Amino acid sequence: MGRPLRIEYPGAFYHVTSRGNERKAIFLTQTNYERMIGYLESATERYGAQIHCFCLMSNHYHLLLETARGNLRQILHHLNTSYTNYFNAKTGRVGHLFQGRYRAILVDKDHYAMELSRYIHLNPVRAQMVKDPLFYPWSSYKDYVGERIGWDWVKTEWILGQISRNEKRARKGYRKFIGEVSGRAVKDPLERVVSSTILGSEEFVDWVREKWVGKRAYHRDIPSLRQLSKWTGLLSIQREAESLFGKRADESRRVALYLSHRLSGRSLGEIGNHFGGIGPSAVSQNTRRLEERLKGDAKLSEKVGQLKKILSE
Repeated sequence: MGRPLRIEYPGAFYHVTSRGNERKAIFLTQTNYERMIGYLESATERYGAQIHCFCLMSNHYHLLLETARGNLRQILHHLNTSYTNYFNAKTGRVGHLFQGRYRAILVDKDHYAMELSRYIHLNPVRAQMVKDPLFYPWSSYKDYVGERIGWDWVKTEWILGQISRNEKRARKGYRKFIGEVSGRAVKDPLERVVSSTILGSEEFVDWVREKWVGKRAYHRDIPSLRQLSKWTGLLSIQREAESLFGKRADESRRVALYLSHRLSGRSLGEIGNHFGGIGPSAVSQNTRRLEERLKGDAKLSEKVGQLKKILSE
């Protein structure tokens, strides 16, 4: 199995999951949970981790984590290695406690932090352990609704601030935000992850690709790096077409649609949504028509060739 792509930079925001080996329990007693919470707190002190949300389940845990120093590996090494050493010593076992590498999804927090926080806090409800996340002691939900005092290392301010600047209103609003879907099936926001690595808007994915992926060498052991490097962002295609044909030109739109179909790796539905909500069949039809024109229009064919070259660099 290929290695996961780790994109690290100061201020990066992640959803992190780590599971027990063979999905076995990693927390057996109250003391086990408390010890991991102690390691979470020490990660904020020693490594500058900013933990926005957490939920410890019996055989895995979730974190919504921001790395002020761009040191995700260091933080996760501290958490998983320290807890493994503690757990093995306590139970008399040896070897790996966690299943392979942790999963870390780079997140566009402006678009997905709220949704992910709800997904994380409702884990115990989905597992039918409690009916209300307030009754689950091993998550950060109590910190969000003001039912626990003293855990200042849990950074609730940013997410609550999306609701209101008034703390009391924000906590009340967050409780309502959770209650709106509690007990109902909630779609997993992680289903929208791109290349098993990034969750965000098209602008965010393009920014990550251009700033952090483009500078990294091809590596055959990191399939998500190959995938991200291979795909060209819809916004990049649209901008390049507009620079050549004009921002308001119909030809610019037709060419951008065509190149998006051929180069982006996105579905017809995703492409159609990006270009104003047109249907998948309209995207396909545009491609067929433009390809026919390219056969008989040497000037247009040359311009489209130039764009392909620019976008593949």
